[in-house]
Amino acid sequence: MPVRLSTATLRLTFLFLCLCPAMFAQTYDLVLTNGRVMDGAGNPAFPADVAIRDGKIVAVGRVDRARATKTIDATGKLIVPGFIDLHSHAASGLASDEAQRRSAPNLVTQGITTVVLNSDGGGPWPLDEQRATLSRLGIGLNAVLMVGHNAIRRRALGDDYKRTATPEEIKRMKQMVREGMGHGAFGMTAGLEYVPGIWSDTDELVALVEEIAPFGGVYIVHQRSESTEPDWYLASQDPKGLPTMLDAVEETIEIGERTGARVVCSHLKAMGAHYWGSVAAAIRLIARARSRGVDVWADQYPYHSTGGDGTMVLIPDWAVGESVLDEDATPGKKGYASALRQTMDDPEKAANVRRDMTHEMSRRGGPENIVVFDHPDSTFVGKTLDELAQARGIDPVRMALELQYEGYRDRIGGARLRGFSVWEEDLKTLMKLPWVATSTDAGITLTTDRPVHARFYGSYPRKLRRYALDEGVLSLEDAVRSATSLPAQILGLRDRGLIREGFHADLVVLDLGTLADKATFFEPHQYSAGVEYVFVNGAAVVAEGSPTAKLPGVVLKPLPAE
Repeated sequence: MPVRLSTATLRLTFLFLCLCPAMFAQTYDLVLTNGRVMDGAGNPAFPADVAIRDGKIVAVGRVDRARATKTIDATGKLIVPGFIDLHSHAASGLASDEAQRRSAPNLVTQGITTVVLNSDGGGPWPLDEQRATLSRLGIGLNAVLMVGHNAIRRRALGDDYKRTATPEEIKRMKQMVREGMGHGAFGMTAGLEYVPGIWSDTDELVALVEEIAPFGGVYIVHQRSESTEPDWYLASQDPKGLPTMLDAVEETIEIGERTGARVVCSHLKAMGAHYWGSVAAAIRLIARARSRGVDVWADQYPYHSTGGDGTMVLIPDWAVGESVLDEDATPGKKGYASALRQTMDDPEKAANVRRDMTHEMSRRGGPENIVVFDHPDSTFVGKTLDELAQARGIDPVRMALELQYEGYRDRIGGARLRGFSVWEEDLKTLMKLPWVATSTDAGITLTTDRPVHARFYGSYPRKLRRYALDEGVLSLEDAVRSATSLPAQILGLRDRGLIREGFHADLVVLDLGTLADKATFFEPHQYSAGVEYVFVNGAAVVAEGSPTAKLPGVVLKPLPAE
């Protein structure tokens, strides 16, 4: 006998069926609506919404925004993956007692969501303590930890480090590398122009890199030289035949070839007016190595002035002596002018001072590319060394000496100088290559800190605005890829660097109409424009162009092998 339902029951059933889809529909924490998505893989942008739930991207396409707790209208804006900085000096800032510093405002406001720490072979030890500290304090962006070669070499060799390591010392370092990889390191960094890495040899590095290879780790190296000689070279004291930038590239390739590991040439460049154009030879070396299967890559920051140029000194340390005080110097501070005059009174020493200064000038771009940024005589500021020398009718070396004689008594060199030591054509040539990632080589700074390199604030917006949008050196798609999926690929991050469902919600919303790096070398403490929103694990660390001081970052661990 058929069952007859009452009118009231039928109404309730109808209402339930109508509401059922809503009851079981997906809900989202956030939806970015009406934007154009550039996914980071090098593909053109396409119109889409992006939905986020529990810190992950859960939908890309047409999304029912009514199910979102919050929506952000991205009309006219570009949505890209968060930028991954392969070469960062943010470690000390992220470990600061200041929450504001740990929020990394100068980095997140240029779109950076992940930084690779312990660059140039540095960093604390052991890594499990660094991980625990950062996790306990809370950080504003994600962090990738690396074993620092210089850090473990100091522990293995102690104060007696000006030599090659013994087999027993290499064994100890190998054990430390394995320990670091076990604590979640993504690989090892080295700083071979710095103490104590200067005295390591290729065999030592091969032995250590062999330990990261089974983990799929990456070796990222500040190479032994970026010019015709290493940074520490003194023409008056050191022998010829020291490693050049090309020798250093060959060593990096050799380490990759002998170990099978992925290797990266950090901030690849050719420093010095006498060496400009040499990146073409470096590119050929790397391209040939890649063609035979060597897993070699590079990164660069998009500036033609290097970090050291911001506090560069043309006068060699040995010429000013550490114990000589000017009779009218501030008590407790060095009287460098008096010490230099004493040295220059000796004709043989004076000749060697000039020799060292001439070499250093060339390495820093030549006197026409060395600019005074601070000096007691304000009329000097903003002028090149060459301009000042011509105005006085003297040679540039003599002018650099007079900067010391007439300048700050307690500052070696007497002034703050910046050299523009990289040829911009070399810079452009490198950034076009599909195996060169973008980086900053920058740390964390606040607007109240001392002057810094402009790259601390503007690296990524600068590359996108100046070199992609304005000059067309590379496409916008390739510029975004070099900052996102490319460094993710190099690191082995399989769940970041792209806008894909299931990936972590590290995202940047850009207004291409206003996008620009604002930082200059005279006024570096300026946030970039056009970086509207930045999300780290789904939380906004930049909102409406301003840093939020939130700390949603995590210390990442490598994913298990597929």
